[in-house]
Amino acid sequence: MAINRCNKQTQTAALKKILKRCSSLGKKNSVDDENYLPADVPRGHFAVYVGENRSRYIIPIAFLSRPEFQSLLQRAEEEFGFDHEMGLTLPCEEVHFRSLLR
Repeated sequence: MAINRCNKQTQTAALKKILKRCSSLGKKNSVDDENYLPADVPRGHFAVYVGENRSRYIIPIAFLSRPEFQSLLQRAEEEFGFDHEMGLTLPCEEVHFRSLLR
């Protein structure tokens, strides 16, 4: 049980890092800042990349609490890991992902 809790804490820390990098959380105004965030991501949202073509979607942070989305995050961690520069990549087809947005 302690291993599961530790893994969950590690996953939570990695998600927070990704969210800061690809969302409006902690948005900086300086373009020179290495943590500069895209201006097209509204406050309370973050970017994900989905499908074979890595299409970009801007989704609300509230999606993180949905069980279907949590399952995708777990698969993303297993397949891609959370420690890479390209934002959050989700391992699913765009059609399936769009159905989760409804």
